[in-house]
Amino acid sequence: MRQSASTETAVNESSLAELVSRARHGDAGASTALIDTVYPELRRLARHYLAGERREHTLQTTALVNEAWLRLFGANGVAVNDRSHLVALMATQMRRALVDHARHRNAAKGPGAGVRVTLDQALELGLRPDEDVLALDEALQALEAVDPRAAKVVELRFFGGFEETEAAAAIGISIATLKRDWVFARAWLFDRLGGGE
Repeated sequence: MRQSASTETAVNESSLAELVSRARHGDAGASTALIDTVYPELRRLARHYLAGERREHTLQTTALVNEAWLRLFGANGVAVNDRSHLVALMATQMRRALVDHARHRNAAKGPGAGVRVTLDQALELGLRPDEDVLALDEALQALEAVDPRAAKVVELRFFGGFEETEAAAAIGISIATLKRDWVFARAWLFDRLGGGE
């Protein structure tokens, strides 16, 4: 799935949404062009997600990209505006795939108390064992109920490794708004994860 120079020039931002639509309706050529266009970026994103996982993690970069791709395009009604929107949607699906994987591993271990971790600890250490992924995901879901945009900022910045400008573009907000959301989300999650105790 390497990206060729001809594919890169042939597929620009304005035609990406059309490729997504055609791929959803079974056009194999559109699927191939779409994958070739965004695959390197998706692999970078998957590597970022997996970099914080335990060393013996069974999902590999390609498997995570493929799992997220199937989750996104296997569902009905996916609408993609542009490249950054597609990458943001894929980031969400990658996070969900890792959370589901962690839940499955923990279910196989049997019942037990999960380890809680603060967002600051996770950011400082860069470590996210299964229990940490689940605790953060639970807190992020609660934040999403309160402020969906702030939750998306955390998902893209923390889980997806997006730079401020990338995340702001993907969400469609200014960098100043993204920074305010980031500060709010960190404080909210810090409190939710018991960091103030």
